[in-house]
Amino acid sequence: MTDTLIDSPTVAANPTPFVRADVRGFLDYLNAAPGPKTHELDAPTARQMFTMMGSVAELPIGELATIVDLSIPGPAGGIPARLFDVAASREPGPALVFYHGGGFVIGDIDTHASICAEMSRVLNLPVVSVDYRLAPEHAWPAAPDDCEAATRWVASSPGELGRVVTSLIVSGDSAGGNLAIVVALALRDDPAAVPVIVQAPIYPAVDMTREFPSSTAFGEGYLLTRDTLKWFADAYAADINHARTSPLQADLHGLPPAVVITASLDPIRDQGRAYAAALIEVGVPVVFREAVGNIHGFVTIRQAIPSSQGDVAAYLAALKTMIVEAEAHRVMAQAAG
Repeated sequence: MTDTLIDSPTVAANPTPFVRADVRGFLDYLNAAPGPKTHELDAPTARQMFTMMGSVAELPIGELATIVDLSIPGPAGGIPARLFDVAASREPGPALVFYHGGGFVIGDIDTHASICAEMSRVLNLPVVSVDYRLAPEHAWPAAPDDCEAATRWVASSPGELGRVVTSLIVSGDSAGGNLAIVVALALRDDPAAVPVIVQAPIYPAVDMTREFPSSTAFGEGYLLTRDTLKWFADAYAADINHARTSPLQADLHGLPPAVVITASLDPIRDQGRAYAAALIEVGVPVVFREAVGNIHGFVTIRQAIPSSQGDVAAYLAALKTMIVEAEAHRVMAQAAG
C-alpha cells in the first residue's frame, strides 16, 4: 500500500476566503430567503425543510439496475436501509455501507439517495444506505449502535442482500462521517465477518470536546451555522468525551486506510483536517482532499452548486484507487495466511 498522500491545494489564512461563483450565488439566495433557520425549528419541521431543499438542490438519482429497500435487525427493532447497485447481480466482492449526514437529527435515505447512486455507478459497487434512528427522539448512542449493527449484518452476506460481501468500505457525510469512523473503530476492536478495508468520511464531525478555528471563521453565512451545530449537539445529547461521539479522542492505530475530504468554507472543516493529520501521525495511509471555495453539504446540493460534482468526482476517483489497492492487499494477505 502506498504511503500517505496529501492532495489538496494550500489555503493560506485569509480574512476574505475564496468563494466559488456558484457557491456565492447559492449562499446569497439562502441568506436572503425569509423564514426561520434550522435551529429555530422543531426536529420534524427541520427534517421536512431539509428534504425540500434536497428536492430542488440535488441531482436526480439516475438509472440503476438495483434499488431495493431492506430491513436490518437492530438493537431496537428493524433498521430501514436501501441497496443501490449499478449491477443487477455480481460476483463476490466489496460493499460500501453509507451513513447519511444531518447532525444526527435530520436526513434520511431519500435525502442521500442521489449520492449513494453516484457512488455505486462510479465505484461499481453495491452501496447500502442505513437509515439509523435520529435524535432527539433517539439520543446517543442510538445512531452508532444502529450503524454498527447494520454494518455487521452487511458483512455477514445475508440472503436478503443478494450479494456475497468479501470486505467493507464505510462512508458518510458530516454526522455520517462521524458514524463511519465510529464503525471502523468498533470493527477494528471486534471484527465483523469480513474486514473494513477503507474508511471514507466526507467533511466529518470528529471531536465535540473543543471548538476549532473554522467554527468561528465560517459559523455564520455559509449554510451550516454554529447555532445549528449547537442545536444538533443538544438534541444528540451525547457523552462528548466518549470515542463513539468524538472519535478523534480514540486510539487510531490499526484503522483501515482513509480517504478524507473537507470543504474550505465549512465550520467543521478543521475537524476533518485534524482527523486526517491524526491518522497520518499513527501511520494510517491517507488521501486528503479539500473542496476549496465550497461549503458543508456540497455532496447533496450538486444541482444548486454544479462545481460540486467535480469535488465528488475527485473524491470518488481517490476512493476507487484506494479500494482497489486495499482489496488487493486483503486478497494477498488471505492467500499468504
